[in-house]
Amino acid sequence: MFTKQPKGLIPAALSNMGERFGYYIMNAVLVLFLCSKFGLAEEQSTLIYSIFYAGIYILSLVGGFIADKTRNYKGTIASGLVVMTFGYGVLSIPILSTSDNIGWLLPMTCAALFLIAFGNGLFKGNLQALVGQLYDNPKYSSQRDSGFQIFYVFINIGGLIAPFVAPMLRSWWLGVHNLTYNAQLPELCHKYLSVTDSMNSQDADNLMALISQVNNGEAAADVSAFCSQYLEVFNTGIHYSFIASVAAMLISLTIFLATKKILPTPAKKEAGPAVRISQAERKAMAGEIRQRLYALLAVLAVVIFFWFSFHQNGTSLSLFARDFCVTDTIAPEIWQAVNPFFVIVLTPLIMLLFSTLSKKGIEISTPRKIAIGMGLAAVAYLFLMVISWVMDYPSADIFKSMPLSETAGIKAGPWVLIVLYFFLTVAELFISPLGLSFVSKVAPSHMQGLCQGLWLGATAVGNLLLPLGPLMYNNWSLWICWGVFMLVCIVSMGVMFGMVKWLERVTSDRVEPAAAPAKIESDDENVI
Repeated sequence: MFTKQPKGLIPAALSNMGERFGYYIMNAVLVLFLCSKFGLAEEQSTLIYSIFYAGIYILSLVGGFIADKTRNYKGTIASGLVVMTFGYGVLSIPILSTSDNIGWLLPMTCAALFLIAFGNGLFKGNLQALVGQLYDNPKYSSQRDSGFQIFYVFINIGGLIAPFVAPMLRSWWLGVHNLTYNAQLPELCHKYLSVTDSMNSQDADNLMALISQVNNGEAAADVSAFCSQYLEVFNTGIHYSFIASVAAMLISLTIFLATKKILPTPAKKEAGPAVRISQAERKAMAGEIRQRLYALLAVLAVVIFFWFSFHQNGTSLSLFARDFCVTDTIAPEIWQAVNPFFVIVLTPLIMLLFSTLSKKGIEISTPRKIAIGMGLAAVAYLFLMVISWVMDYPSADIFKSMPLSETAGIKAGPWVLIVLYFFLTVAELFISPLGLSFVSKVAPSHMQGLCQGLWLGATAVGNLLLPLGPLMYNNWSLWICWGVFMLVCIVSMGVMFGMVKWLERVTSDRVEPAAAPAKIESDDENVI
């Protein structure tokens, strides 16, 4: 699997592991953390989450532009790791949120999120561009798809570890204070402490029952003091997980600086001797670039809806794990580890499948694989829709207002989340790493960073749609909510299949002019 790959692939993947570690910690905890720390409504927390994740990918356009303009890809990547480290450092400071300090504490938290997003923008797309340039060498060009799949496996090792960190540190810190974990208690504590007095009688009954449950069977002498203490201890444990993110970033920075010589160094553009190009050649070259960019934009328009559906794993699906699934022994954040686990386990199997088909003369193009991935994402939501319909789950707002004795008996078992993430992960493996490969194929050599930024920009647009998920989740019967996502994926699959032949033609037909400007030849020769 590794023998035919360029030697820079693994160092690049290891450099990316720290970023993935921080990413998956944020993916697992951010919405739930904003709710538990600041008492924000789920829709408000999801809005911050979606803007943050959109920022990560939108700012990749900025990072790609900077790297393409300066041709200093490696310096831009290193700067991104430093900026992300600083952002996680700010988040690691444990400060109790109160009505007196939320006016500056919440903006400070958002500023730290911006630093992480900006650093990610400098880092992510440009590292992917360098990986793509490894395969511009004809010796490795046939291994491009498999190379990006290997890259994807390695970077998800950080994602596999990360979701366990925050729950582990939080439970440890609660234990130090003779308390235990409960996913529902922070929201009820905030309601009790709220100046708007938003707690109804059923919420009050549920609060008293949960206080006794997490407090070694004892009732609280002062409920207000207990709620304040529980929130402080609960959230401080999460803050400590951001210290782990700082450490992971520093490790990635060290690996990158130690191995960056192995990665390609695109040469700065230099004025070369004038080369005459016929009008027909010039027109053919411009036409090819235009067609390749059209193909890229068409695929990006489709994958927007995949990311809108897939990244519900950090929003409505995280809320589903917290509210509708048994989380007494397994915290809802930990379920985010199922996705990277399946990435690591299933990628070799999928690579073997494609390799076996290829040996039999059956070649599945990258655009066709992406279309299949959209269908698999639809299957994931079909499964969850059927489960929710059979269990007759109401909206989340109605479910959470029911007595604990009623909801405990109808919560889903862990197997539901495992099956869901199995299908979503297989869909991801058909779309995300192969999408990166597709971008590196069609991107003009002088626009590698920018085009990788466009791929991430499409992800940003999908992330901006994320708040729709919790909005439907809290207000509609769950089977309707998941049915919307299923329908979105089915339509996207149909559109993608409708474009497959055109996309295959664009990516296979390359215009090779008899002569090209010297500086263009120089760019192509020095990307390895």
